[in-house]
Amino acid sequence: MKHYTSHNVLGAVDFDMRFTYVLAGWEGSAHDASILADSLSRPDGLQIPEGKFYLGDVGYACRPGILPPFRKTRYHLNELSAKHRPQNAKELFNLRHARLRVTIERAFAALKNRFKVLDQKLFQTFDTQVKLVLACCILHNWILGWDEDEVFEEVVTFDEVETGHGVDAGDNDTWKEKWQEWADAMCEARGNTTI
Repeated sequence: MKHYTSHNVLGAVDFDMRFTYVLAGWEGSAHDASILADSLSRPDGLQIPEGKFYLGDVGYACRPGILPPFRKTRYHLNELSAKHRPQNAKELFNLRHARLRVTIERAFAALKNRFKVLDQKLFQTFDTQVKLVLACCILHNWILGWDEDEVFEEVVTFDEVETGHGVDAGDNDTWKEKWQEWADAMCEARGNTTI
């Protein structure tokens, strides 16, 4: 337990590890789903382009535009290895999901490594702390755009994923069916690709 105010930051990251959206200002105890709902309801909030989706962690429900891992299914990379290969479509989906989410984790780790103040107890007002998070994300992106960056290792490439999902943004049941279809298609195609 922390004995000071912590933050929960919603961040969207592209494959170049640049922050494409950041919502700071929620206290650390806030649930991820509440923060996402707030972000999606804002006029300047997170916009999910048609035919695209964001990977979410297990704190998010499966909904149009957000793909979390399957619950109650092995997920972490150390749980799925050469000795413990995926046994079904959901485990294979979770393995590939985890491999892609590493990009997000690396971006946040690099941000905290580059700006140590983000990983310390802050004595500024809460409003100033929120602005500090946003400023660090902006500087992080600027550094990536102008400089060779030793903070990042070589980026791992992944199989192409079809982006056109053809699902109405308001149809959660259809989205969940599509989620399962993708997992099944990955499982069927895995004989042609490496896991």
